[in-house]
Formats: sequence, C-alpha cells, structure tokens
Amino acid sequence: MILLKLLWESLVFAMQALKSNLTRTVLSLLGVTVGIFAIIAVFTLVDSLEKNIKSSFSFLGSNVVTVNRFQFVGGPDYPWWKYFRRPYNTFDEYTFLRDKLKSAEAVTFSASANTTVQAGSNSYKGTNLTGVTFTYKDVYDVPLESGRFFTELEINSSRNVAIVGTKISNTLFSNSNPIGREIKIKGAKFVVIGVFEEEGEGLFEISSKDEAIMVPYGSFTKMYFVGQNGIEPSIALKGRDEDVGLIELENELIGLLRAKRGLKPTEEDNFALNKSEFIMDTIGSIFDVISAAGWVIGGFSILVGGFGIANIMFVSVKERTNIIGIQKSLGAKNYFILFQFLFEAVFLSLIGGITGILIVFAITFIPIGSLELVLSFKNIVLGLGISSAIGIVSGIVPATLAARLDPVEAIRAA
Repeated sequence: MILLKLLWESLVFAMQALKSNLTRTVLSLLGVTVGIFAIIAVFTLVDSLEKNIKSSFSFLGSNVVTVNRFQFVGGPDYPWWKYFRRPYNTFDEYTFLRDKLKSAEAVTFSASANTTVQAGSNSYKGTNLTGVTFTYKDVYDVPLESGRFFTELEINSSRNVAIVGTKISNTLFSNSNPIGREIKIKGAKFVVIGVFEEEGEGLFEISSKDEAIMVPYGSFTKMYFVGQNGIEPSIALKGRDEDVGLIELENELIGLLRAKRGLKPTEEDNFALNKSEFIMDTIGSIFDVISAAGWVIGGFSILVGGFGIANIMFVSVKERTNIIGIQKSLGAKNYFILFQFLFEAVFLSLIGGITGILIVFAITFIPIGSLELVLSFKNIVLGLGISSAIGIVSGIVPATLAARLDPVEAIRAA
C-alpha cells in the first residue's frame, strides 16, 4: 500500500509539473520525442527493408547448398576470371551425387533461361523458364494455387507439360482456368498442368514465381543447349534440419565432387558451394551499419532531451523544497523522496518516448510503394526502455539532491 501511495503521489506531482509550465515542459520533452522517433523510425525501416529483401531471396531456400562456378558474394578482390574458367555442372555429376550422398535429404538439377511464351494471339515476354528434375520439389518449396506438380513419369519421359505463374496465366488466358490448355514456348506446345501460388509484388523482383514457367528438364534441353558454352545448370542439395547435418553435407559433397572431377589433393576446388545464409549474413551486416547510424542520429536528440528532463527536475526540486522539508519532518525516508522524483523524471521521459513511438506508428499507415512498414513489439519495448533509461539518468542527480536536503533548511527555504 505504501508503494502504491508513493507511485500515486509521484504521478500527481509529475502531472502538476506538466501543467505548471506546459510550454517549458513540451519543449523539454521534444528532444526525447525526436530522439525516440529517430531511433525507432530507423529501426522500423531497417527491419521492414531487411524482411522484404530477405523474402526476395526466399527462392534460394533454407538449409540448401547449391553448386555453381561463382560465389554468391564477394569483395573488391573477387577473382571472377578464375571462376569464369571453371567447368559447368553436368547431369552425370547430379546423378552421381544423388546416388552417392548419404547426408543429403534431396538433390536436384535445374537450368533456367528467359523466353517469351504464347497462347493464341496473347504473349508474355521476360518469362523465367526453368527445367527441373523430379526431386526439385524436395529441395525447394513449390506452392501451387491450382493443378499439380509433375509426375516422375512426365519428368523421365520429357513430356511437354508446364506449371505457370499467375501473371502469365492471367495474361495469356484472360483470368480463366488455364489447366489443360496449351501454350507455346519456342514453337513447342506445352499443356498447363498447374499454376504457382501468387507471390505478389515485392521490393525487389529478383525471382518471382508469378512470372515463371517450370517444365521437365528433358523438355528444356530440347529447346536450349545446357552445358559448357551454353546455359549453366545448377545442382542444389537440401541438408538435414540441424546445422551439424549441413556441415557434414558440405564436407561429404566436397569430397565426392573432387573425386568425380579428378582433382588432385594439391589442386583447389573448381566449384563454389553457396548457401542462402551467405547472402542473408551480408544483408544483415549492411543493415547493422544503418542501425548504428540511427543510434547516432537519435542519440544526439535524446542527449538534448535528457538535459531538458534534468532541467525540469532541478526546477521541480527548487519549487517543492518546502514540501520536501515537511515530508521529511513527518518521517519520510530519503529513499521515499528519491523514488518520488526519480519516478517523476521517468514518467516525463516516457511521455516523450510514447509520443515518438505513436508518430512512428502513424507513419506505418503511409503507403511506401510495395514496402510494408511494421512497428514490431521489439521496437516498442526498445523505445520504452530507452525512454525509461533517459528518465533515470536525467533524474538521478536532482532526485539525489532532493533526498539529501536537510528538513529544517528545506522548510526555512520556503
């Protein structure tokens, strides 16, 4: 009960401090508001951008390792000329790895090209056409809105069947059901057996299924030359769920592929193993720098706001010196006075922080193209935590001075 009474009295004093000089208080709290707004706004923007960009790379899959000539990420000394001379993956290597690997959950082989697809008098340019093996669905997610995936017989016999994206389906067939209807790719007729689930527009349209077509790998090779001096294919392997399993997969994969390509122990690998985590880590490090910049920008405003809170508290202590003396003469302990002023400082700082958070929340309703801003619970807690910390740091000195006042001298000061 004493604690609740103390909190209530501190709240009443804080409200009185707000009302006694509203202009002074508002201007003092403006620094905290701007500082919290700057930090939380930057963090909200960074989190939303990072989430959107990472979702754009979702086509790489999770827990997946791909075998390519080039590394996905590099630096200023990226030796592209060395990677360029590396051999292409082959279908024989795929079958070898598929049969020999023990630590892989699944292995698949695919190749892609940009093309134009037609249906009657309608056409769609810039389509990403991919030829896949039957195990593709075991390595990558292939969500379908309607229809089905290829059967193993359709893949092995290289039948002309296709799965199309929603944009292609709507353009070629005027939003009608495309299942069972024919499309033309490089003069060859394909029957549509499925439609990919719509992904919608993202910030970066890197590899959207909405504009993609998938066909059996054998059908793809009838239209395009795959291999050295042609289209470069990719081998992808899905590891076990555990991180240790993925490490074992990489080690086993390196050993088998080196043996298959006849590399001597002294020769370096002539292939690159890429994981989606490489790109995710690079993206994360970039946004860490942006977040640090947000801390610096908001930190100056918060520093100014902290001085404003401290100024309010020093004035409040001076105005209530006689009240402090009366309280202490009636038996109020030092910690009671300390807590009373400290709570007041935290309360005032929280008002500024909550205002800044509310401004950020209002901004999230403003449309910014395809970017969806989301104020996360984590950032709300962070903003409130920073506000509370600023209140404690700014109010500790005035509160300590108030707690140490001599009751007789405090009453005389009135």
